[in-house]
Amino acid sequence: MLSIVLACLVGTLASQPKAQPNPNIVFILADDLGWAEVGCFGQKKIPTPNIDQLASQGMRLTRHYSGAPVCAPSRCVLMTGKHLGHAEIRGNQQAKISFPEFTEGQHPLSAKATTLAMVLRQNGYATGAFGKWGLGPTGSTGDPNQKGFDTFFGYNCQAVAHSYFPKNLWHNDRRIVINPKPVPGHQKQPQGEVKLEDYQGEVYAPDRILPEALAFLDAHQGKPFFLYLPFIEPHVAMHPPKEWVDRFPREWDEVPYRGERSYLPHPRPRAAYAAMIAHLDDQVGQVLRKLDHLGLTNNTLVVFSSDNGATHPTGNGFVGGADPAFFNSTANLRGHKGSVHEGGIRVPTVVRMPGKIKAGSSSDSPGYFPDWFPTVCEAAGIATPVGLDGQSLWPELTGVPKGKSRKPMVYVFPEYGGQVAVCLGRHKLVRTGLKTKKPGVWELYDIEHDPGEKENLAEREPKILAAAKAILEREISENKVFPLALPKD
Repeated sequence: MLSIVLACLVGTLASQPKAQPNPNIVFILADDLGWAEVGCFGQKKIPTPNIDQLASQGMRLTRHYSGAPVCAPSRCVLMTGKHLGHAEIRGNQQAKISFPEFTEGQHPLSAKATTLAMVLRQNGYATGAFGKWGLGPTGSTGDPNQKGFDTFFGYNCQAVAHSYFPKNLWHNDRRIVINPKPVPGHQKQPQGEVKLEDYQGEVYAPDRILPEALAFLDAHQGKPFFLYLPFIEPHVAMHPPKEWVDRFPREWDEVPYRGERSYLPHPRPRAAYAAMIAHLDDQVGQVLRKLDHLGLTNNTLVVFSSDNGATHPTGNGFVGGADPAFFNSTANLRGHKGSVHEGGIRVPTVVRMPGKIKAGSSSDSPGYFPDWFPTVCEAAGIATPVGLDGQSLWPELTGVPKGKSRKPMVYVFPEYGGQVAVCLGRHKLVRTGLKTKKPGVWELYDIEHDPGEKENLAEREPKILAAAKAILEREISENKVFPLALPKD
């Protein structure tokens, strides 16, 4: 009798479906990559086969927005799920302004700030970040090891990341020297022949960082992991390896860039900019192939996005010698990096998880960086912390929308003259110049019909204008480090 019972029990257990392990999360963040700087979003001159393949295997989010128009606050919004009206970090302020004991790094996240990495680690995930941090110096309350990452390798400080051949990178709390003779990220050469080799170092930092990330995948393939890859390309300065520059036509560049608009000179600036995007794409491909090799692809949610829009203009050109106009980097959206207009915050975003997200699909539903915290929690089956500003995109990604209305998407940006914006579905309210002597007027746009933000509807739609202004007033909390007051009119 006992043998019969055991046989039945074994048969019952064998018939039960095997429990699905928690999904792995890979979040790839490009740096200053414009809306149309990859092929699957319309780029014609720079090949990005790996990102395009990712899109063909997953979903393009065609109205997705970053957390802010510049680096540090955008990353703060992404990591904490708080929009810019509530975020601790709302600008690119250096840590030393408030904490003189630090010589590098940006204003840190506080000890009380909760990040996505912290929640995932508390729920059994191995966590690793490889690339550019920008949310607090090593040893501060914003140190990546204090904010949920078991392992960090890369640049702690955004300013140091202006050089692709820095003296050192950080491995957790240890400095790792990679270039005994570093190349600074800023220099001018008013005269003489500009030579590529004069601005090359021994070790190109992206090529040193990526192997560490791939090793993290090898080491943690047996348990759920969160791999955060905030790559530094294509942020200027432009000095990618020569073999990458040589892939692009010489006729693109008739005159060299001499560093007159900051960052480093380059003999072939357009080719160099394209080379950085192509190199970024190659790194994405290496990560995807590693997931394939380890048999992890089907149980891994991969997100690719950018921290803000393409490099912005200054004077008679673009910062650092970049040329987004030549590459049509914004696809005629208004604004660039540093602007809350579409070109500064709408970013190319692709999401893939085979069996969950339909291959070759796209979504034009609005979404932004605060949404990723609750989205990842839902995908991982983890309770979402209370008090987040975003809402989960998981139903939209998996084709089973719950019918919830879209929360307003809020931007309170004290830099670049002081700017605010709020997105209400198809409508978007903007005001700029709030810290200048002549603040701009209220601007209201129908983004669905006017993505280039050309027709101001503020006077024509007073009810929508009033509703959007009321949301801004309600959603702005005080921030003494990054203050910005709304005008009374």
